[in-house]
Amino acid sequence: MFGKCEHVGMLRGVASRTATELVHPDRDELEFTRVLAALSDPVRLAIVARLAGAGPGGELACTTFALPVSKSTQSGHFRILREAGVIRQRDEGTRRLNSLRRDDLDARFAGLLDLAIAHGRDVADSWPPRSQWPSLGHE
Repeated sequence: MFGKCEHVGMLRGVASRTATELVHPDRDELEFTRVLAALSDPVRLAIVARLAGAGPGGELACTTFALPVSKSTQSGHFRILREAGVIRQRDEGTRRLNSLRRDDLDARFAGLLDLAIAHGRDVADSWPPRSQWPSLGHE
């Protein structure tokens, strides 16, 4: 099943998201190994770094991320981060907004997020210019 970042269907002629509940673990439910697994992918590290750049409480829509993967793969990456408790997502109209759960992660795993952000910036900086990416359904 795909995440919902880019999935918008039609309901009675109006754009509408599929009716899937967003799952966010509570702070005390965050598991170290699950968070590490979510942060083990370079694309997900780049997402975390970009969200960190939005500042405290900052939110970015899924469509604002330039990632070298298809839209369906991108949606899956956001879902993994959300279900691990790394990010929080909420729907606003046809957009899905994302924010970093910095307070929760810092409280549970001090210093981990700072390492992930630094590595995520390095990953994103190492990608070739977007014009050199293969066609992956970014349009």
